[in-house]
Amino acid sequence: MIITDTHTHLYSEAFDEDRDRMIQTALDLGVTRFFVPSIDSTYTDRMVQLEEKYPENIFLMAGLHPTHVKENFEAELEHVERILKEHRYYAIGEIGIDLYWDKSFFKEQQKAFSKQINLAKEHRLPIIIHCRDAFDAVFEVLEQEKDEDLKGIFHCFTGNLEQAHRALSYNMKLGIGGVVTFKNGKIDSFLSQIDLKHIVLETDAPYLAPVPYRGKRNESAYVLNVLKKVAELYALDEREVARVTTENSKEVFGV
Repeated sequence: MIITDTHTHLYSEAFDEDRDRMIQTALDLGVTRFFVPSIDSTYTDRMVQLEEKYPENIFLMAGLHPTHVKENFEAELEHVERILKEHRYYAIGEIGIDLYWDKSFFKEQQKAFSKQINLAKEHRLPIIIHCRDAFDAVFEVLEQEKDEDLKGIFHCFTGNLEQAHRALSYNMKLGIGGVVTFKNGKIDSFLSQIDLKHIVLETDAPYLAPVPYRGKRNESAYVLNVLKKVAELYALDEREVARVTTENSKEVFGV
């Protein structure tokens, strides 16, 4: 059984004390594909070093996270453009709009989001969308940018059924993580109404650990808890859900 974690920050400082153990634990459990999103230029070297250590398992993304869009966002986007020419990346992400923490750079977030969508199209790559308290704003940008080249994943999807269908209309998959195991997560109430062909699994480690680890550091191995919950919701065997969601990830990332 091959399991894919489509969103894990393996380079995070949260793993500095036991990163190799954490990765090996996941590998031993069948989690053998890790897609690693970018935050900003300060993490690029750590990401590349990690890929060099696990070349068969780790697939990198390039991008500027919306919460890191500040006064220097144009320089950060130049960095993204540069590394896309120097190294192989499998997606542009995570990108999008976040209005939960800070709204003072909202316009800059919009510009950065649009710019990176166009970079993705230029390099024929999918986008990985971060959306927090910003569905309307994200959909506004996607509406402007939609075309046959637009594709990707709505990472950590936490919207309602209507928003799920709208996300799918832009050729997005839904990234389902630990929130699906939360009692107040809500997405468990309608997820099975979405065809499994639109779903990929993720952890967002070290964030948003699933039950029974909620509130603790998340790890890629815990994607098995997400897998178990999704299998329950769809009334399918876990191996079948692992197979379908991994195939879905291959459709998105091309690998």
